[in-house]
Amino acid sequence: MPEAETSVANGIGNVAAPRHVAIIMDGNGRWAAARGLPRGEGHRRGVESLRATVRAAGELGIEVLTIFSFSSENWSRPPAEILDLMGLLRRFIRNDLAELNSSGVRVRVIGEREGLDPEIGGLLDEAEELTRNNTRLTLVVAFNYGSRQEIARAARKVAVEVAAGRLAAADVTADTLSSYLDAPDLPNPDLIIRTSGEQRLSNFLLWQAAYSELVFVAAYWPDFNRAMLENAIAEFRGRERRFGGLAARAGS
Repeated sequence: MPEAETSVANGIGNVAAPRHVAIIMDGNGRWAAARGLPRGEGHRRGVESLRATVRAAGELGIEVLTIFSFSSENWSRPPAEILDLMGLLRRFIRNDLAELNSSGVRVRVIGEREGLDPEIGGLLDEAEELTRNNTRLTLVVAFNYGSRQEIARAARKVAVEVAAGRLAAADVTADTLSSYLDAPDLPNPDLIIRTSGEQRLSNFLLWQAAYSELVFVAAYWPDFNRAMLENAIAEFRGRERRFGGLAARAGS
């Protein structure tokens, strides 16, 4: 691995490089509008940025990369745009899955599966099953995802356990609820990046982001590149992470 990549992966000083990076990929439509192009072209260029970012994350030693690909609220967009987005998802999985698998990337999907188009659901299942044993990088795809909805699903599962007598209400803790979230085995994100200059989480990983560092990038997602990812990581490593305490801790 080149020296620059080693320094990012291993960390320098008191704050280690992030194990888990999550990205809100925002600004495809505005990128297209600024160039007089249809919104669909912005989404297509956004897929190219996603491919490059997945490659960069693997090279930089990031263990988990979570992407906000389609939110629960995105269904309110115009039907033509939704069809275009679903088409891009189909093509991404069909065209890129073999390369992801050969590169050692494991695909995980979080979000509500119930009610999805059977073809889309089948593609998501296929991506997870084919890459199940890969260990180089875990790519978490947040699809049909909303954090409030995820927390509500977890609360319902806990309520079922309590009603069945398998869990005492007095024993329900934050750790209990966390164990019923969509991917409880994964570390919480150390760093969350949002492109396009917007500065909010938009119902993304609200529970998991309790102590995440947030970096907001002015560029629209189709313009996001490896240098911007490295800059966000450098900014992360310049932060003092105390996790509610007084002394900084070296990573999570």
